[in-house]
Amino acid sequence: MTFSLTMDDLLAYSDWDRSQWHAWFRANGPGALAVQLGANGDGRLNTIGELVRHIFSAEKRYVERSLQVPLSDTSTIPTDEVEALFAFGETSRRALRHLLATFPATEWDASREMQFGKNTRMITPRKMIAQSITHELRHWAQVATFLRLAGFKPGPHDLLASPLFDLPAKAAQSS
Repeated sequence: MTFSLTMDDLLAYSDWDRSQWHAWFRANGPGALAVQLGANGDGRLNTIGELVRHIFSAEKRYVERSLQVPLSDTSTIPTDEVEALFAFGETSRRALRHLLATFPATEWDASREMQFGKNTRMITPRKMIAQSITHELRHWAQVATFLRLAGFKPGPHDLLASPLFDLPAKAAQSS
């Protein structure tokens, strides 16, 4: 049996999930973005809004690292404004899709130097882009958990709730 899951599939799920979050944050206002992440963090991210900005910033920066261009300063993106945050998310996603459509095939496995605190590692663009998606999925799960702990109900975000891989209605009814 052959099973295939592509980057397009993961992006389709991620796009759907982002749209669910965008609508949810619109309905629940800036109070949800202000939810604190608690005392056990490292001090870099303190609110849900900062975590959402971090999700989109990482995607943008992995694209920039792949292209070997200067990294954007995303600290000016407001973390308490739903529309500003998700507009930034649309910008980062457009940049990722453009990279996927235009990046030279010969460059996907060409290592790039990447700084992790005081350490430097060599990472390929292929790995960075895969990381951008898995990074996002992990952090959205954290967002949901923090919101639930604060008394909010963020709704379903699992792949099973998404339309990814759903059969057309007629095909599903005839099987």
